[in-house]
Amino acid sequence: MSNHQKRLSVPKSWPVERKTETFTVKADAGPHGEAGVPLLIVLRDVLGYADTRKEARYALDQDSVLINGKAVSDEERPVGMFDILAFTERDEYYRVFPGQGGRLSLTPIDAESAGSKLGKVVNKQHVPGGEVQLTLHDGQTLVVDDESYDTDDSLIVDNESDEVVAHFEYETGALVTAVNGEHAGEVGRVDEIRVTPGSADNIVQVEQEDGAFETIEDYVVVIDENFTEDAPDEDVTDDEAAADADEAEADADADDEAEADADSDEDGGDDE
Repeated sequence: MSNHQKRLSVPKSWPVERKTETFTVKADAGPHGEAGVPLLIVLRDVLGYADTRKEARYALDQDSVLINGKAVSDEERPVGMFDILAFTERDEYYRVFPGQGGRLSLTPIDAESAGSKLGKVVNKQHVPGGEVQLTLHDGQTLVVDDESYDTDDSLIVDNESDEVVAHFEYETGALVTAVNGEHAGEVGRVDEIRVTPGSADNIVQVEQEDGAFETIEDYVVVIDENFTEDAPDEDVTDDEAAADADEAEADADADDEAEADADSDEDGGDDE
C-alpha cells in the first residue's frame, strides 16, 4: 500500500484544493475510515494554524488540541463527521459538519456544546449479560442497558463519561441532515420513509421550507435542533471557494487543451 496521497484522488469530503500541489498527507488508520480528513489538513490547509508538518507536530505535543475531549498527538489522525475539535489555548471549539457538495466544514460552537458529540447508530447487538452494544458511525462502541435505541437513531454522547445524554429517534418528522450524495449539507424534516423490498436502499423524502428532496437512508442523520442555530463559518472552511477554484481551473485546462488541438490541426494542414 502506498504511503503517498495525491490531491487529485482525495475523497470529495476533504477540504483541500486539488491542483495547487501534487501530494498531500495521507490519513492514518482510525475513526471514519476513508472519509476521515487527516488532522494536519485541518490545522495547516483549513485553519492556517501551522505552515508545516513540523509546526503541527510541535503544537500537538502541547496537548492543547482535543478531538472529542481527548488530546491528540498524531497529525495524521482522521477527523470526520460530527467530531468536536477543541483548541484549549485559543478557547476555540468547532463541530465538523457536512458542507455544500459533501465537503466537511467547521461550525464554531461554545465550550459547553463541545463537551459532547453526536453519533449515528449503525449497528445494534446483544452481548453477554443481557446488555446491548451500539456501534456509532465513527466506530465508537457503547454498552447500554436501554433497549429503546435502534439503528439509524442518533445519540448525544458525553466526551468524558461516554454516557448517552440525549436520544433522537429516526422517524417521520425528525430533523435530519444529508451527509453524502447530491444533497449533502441540506437540512429538513423526514416526510416519508419508503421501505424498499430486497437489498436495495430505503428512500427518504425530506421536506424543507422551500421544497423537498429525496435521498437514500444511509445518507441522512438525525440531528439536534441546536445544530441549525450555528451556521458554518465560511471564512474558516473556505470550502465553496476552493471548489469554485478547482472548477474554474479545470475549465481553463479544457480550454487550453482545445486551443492546443486547434493549433495542431492548423500546423498539420500547413505541412501538407
